[in-house]
Amino acid sequence: MKLIGMKVRKVIDVEVPGLGLQIKEARERDPRSLASICREIDMTPMNWYKIEAEGTKALPEETLRDIEKVLGVDLGVSFEVAAA
Repeated sequence: MKLIGMKVRKVIDVEVPGLGLQIKEARERDPRSLASICREIDMTPMNWYKIEAEGTKALPEETLRDIEKVLGVDLGVSFEVAAA
């Protein structure tokens, strides 16, 4: 009998109040245009503005890390779960 593997997925959501504003402030400190920043991470300016306005239900971690990298900032978002 051949065993078939199964994936197990773990999803963690973290509420980060004011994250959109932090992203906006970091972008405004950057001398590049929004279009230039967006090109570097393959995102539309419309989507970027939606993130800044916190108009998305959830921001994928990969997108957050791309934003941090392109802006050269650490927004302090951690998925570490405190031990009980």
